[in-house]
Amino acid sequence: MSVVHLVGGGRDDQLLAPLFERFVADAATAASADRPRVHALLVLEEGEDAADDRFCSALHRAGADVVVHAIVEGETFTPAAIDGAAALAVGGGLTPAYAAAVAPIAALIRERVEAGAPYLGFSAGAAIAAEHALVGGYLLDGVEVCDAAAGEELGELTMIDGLGLVPFTVDVHAAQWGTVSRLVAAVQAGLALDGFAIDEHTAVVQRQWGEPEIGGAGAAWYVGGGGFTVADLTVRRLLPPA
Repeated sequence: MSVVHLVGGGRDDQLLAPLFERFVADAATAASADRPRVHALLVLEEGEDAADDRFCSALHRAGADVVVHAIVEGETFTPAAIDGAAALAVGGGLTPAYAAAVAPIAALIRERVEAGAPYLGFSAGAAIAAEHALVGGYLLDGVEVCDAAAGEELGELTMIDGLGLVPFTVDVHAAQWGTVSRLVAAVQAGLALDGFAIDEHTAVVQRQWGEPEIGGAGAAWYVGGGGFTVADLTVRRLLPPA
């Protein structure tokens, strides 16, 4: 059974810990192993060091044996990045760079997840998990729909073919970066059918046959409907169970 964990980002290790632990527990179950082998895929900016990456450290603390595959922006992953992995974790950074980096192995990732390997996407890794991925931008037809700082170095809203692990579009850093309005604009314009904008320190977990599960310290903002006016949209702020 496929299971996909989508984390909206964040830097508080204590708040992120239970989200990573839940993913590692799913990986352990899928692999029938106490410490599952998780391959972490990272796209580093110039000067970054994978050895210092907090994402991989968090996975290790959660109980995984972490195999790091790190490349720099402009490079792409090869099939070796996922060979032998019990589960896959894709980190955060510049979303368009991650989308380009995984493109050559997107079909292999999808096959692996469909065969039962759990997937965790963190920030950029969550956004690119969608079938129709919103990878950035802050303008719709030249009009601002969110702060330019959230644009991922893109101007117009940009949708591409993602990994296809979940049917809905994903935006991240929702309340913190104000990206709920970007997802609303994308759905209203017909660029996306529906989606979740996920707060930091919050996860949406999609299991193969179930409804999305919300966990963590924040909320997931569901946007659906479409149409010509905002009144045609459904916007719901979904909180984790008490």
